[in-house]
Amino acid sequence: MKMTELEELGLKNIGKVFHNLSYDELIKHELDNGEVELTKKGATAVDTGIFTGRSPKDKYFVDCDPSNKYIAWGDVNQKVSADVFAELLVVAQEQLSGTDLYVTDVFCGSSAASKRSVRFVSEIAWQAHFVKNMFIRPTESELEVFQSDFTFLSASKAVNDKWKEHGLHSEVFVLFDVENNLAIMGGTWYGGEMKKGIFSMMNYWLPLEGKLSMHCSANVGEDGDTALFFGLSGTGKTTLSTDPHRALIGDDEHGWDNYGVFNFEGGCYAKVINLDGKSEPEIYGAIKKDALLENVVLYGDGEVDYEDGSKTENTRVSYPIEHIVNHKDDLMAGHPENIIFLTADAFGVLPPVSKLTKEQAMYYFLSGYTAKVAGTERGITEPVATFSACFGEAFLPLHPTVYAKLLGKKIDEHGVNVYLVNTGWTGGGYGVGHRMSIKDTRACINAILDGSIKDSEFDTTKTFRLHVPTTLGNIDSEILNPRNAWEDKELFDNTRDKLASMFVENYKKYQDSEHTDYAPFGPIV
Repeated sequence: MKMTELEELGLKNIGKVFHNLSYDELIKHELDNGEVELTKKGATAVDTGIFTGRSPKDKYFVDCDPSNKYIAWGDVNQKVSADVFAELLVVAQEQLSGTDLYVTDVFCGSSAASKRSVRFVSEIAWQAHFVKNMFIRPTESELEVFQSDFTFLSASKAVNDKWKEHGLHSEVFVLFDVENNLAIMGGTWYGGEMKKGIFSMMNYWLPLEGKLSMHCSANVGEDGDTALFFGLSGTGKTTLSTDPHRALIGDDEHGWDNYGVFNFEGGCYAKVINLDGKSEPEIYGAIKKDALLENVVLYGDGEVDYEDGSKTENTRVSYPIEHIVNHKDDLMAGHPENIIFLTADAFGVLPPVSKLTKEQAMYYFLSGYTAKVAGTERGITEPVATFSACFGEAFLPLHPTVYAKLLGKKIDEHGVNVYLVNTGWTGGGYGVGHRMSIKDTRACINAILDGSIKDSEFDTTKTFRLHVPTTLGNIDSEILNPRNAWEDKELFDNTRDKLASMFVENYKKYQDSEHTDYAPFGPIV
């Protein structure tokens, strides 16, 4: 690359520029720099410091025309002035000046009609490794003519000492200037900020072009039937879409344009806490050379202790999607036949599988429900309902109804079946009942994908009015209607009504528009 390209970004006295290094070169740099440890299977392992997850309260968008007319301002999308952004850009520029730099050029989006070119600049080798894993790697010929649509400056070692004066949340900053196609990061080393930052930008760009951006995984069967899996963290999105009998399109971020479904990324970012090679063999097998583990605990011989969450419960691994043997090479497929909303209901109220009408699908998409269980966060002693619109509100710059309307339009256009699958508790809430077995959940998913669920007879549950099969393969029919699985029926009714009230209260914010008021299709208390 030309040095002037970096100088135009305000970087000065640049040392060596390591541009689009190979995996072997990156791993050597990481080891030589003392940034990582080598595991027994050849993967590298990094500690991301005090930040072992994203810092959403430190994420801001520049308040500037015309993007400020489209962004849904609030707790998720916070404003920062152009002047403050300019000040912190100088902080980032000074941090990245006078040093060696790693520059990585990638694509976001496998569809030629919808992809964006992104350039990442960092002084940390493992961050270059991370984005090489997570995004689509251009060919040599594509790199020769590469021009970035968007640039991300990762100045992790810099902090904002004037954060109080600037009216920000802390010395950490993750800022996006939509009009100038530039993002800057400081104070945090967490790689997920880069991944989700570009996801947020895709969630801005694509809907304005009439294309749906989605926080979901996707796979495709041998007959070309595409399935989408929506779900928040911990619901099984990555696990359930990784199927030896279906080709993986991607595990986390996708678009849906006029040509079909396409992956934004070229890799996977899987949780590894309590990872077991028997229950998740594809992910376990993907952790080898070129994979990058985060915040795991290693034995002296480089063996990983996946059960040790002493650093964080959010231990993860990024790896190129090629590490999954059965993946779709072009990371694209046709329009989906089935959409599956995943929820981990810790109240034990929702059925293991329900068939949704189009109107119910819109309601549950805007609700984006799952539940945190006791012990996952300080102070949580009983299940807590979590509602995240479109199963990814933290990454949506536009109002959630923009994405919901696009989804509804596409469901109608392509006659898509939509299901709600509970990967959480049955027979009682957390601490009383038990977690739905992966075997039973897989059986539900398989029945959806092979179409056999359509042969079932259906009952309608009370209150939530969900359509549940009375029998389904070898699954114990007692658990298909959740009330039947509870010993204490009165306690079930009380818990069901309590959760239903939470849904009703959460959905009130969407009832001001006739186009998104699907409340009559949600629970009735």
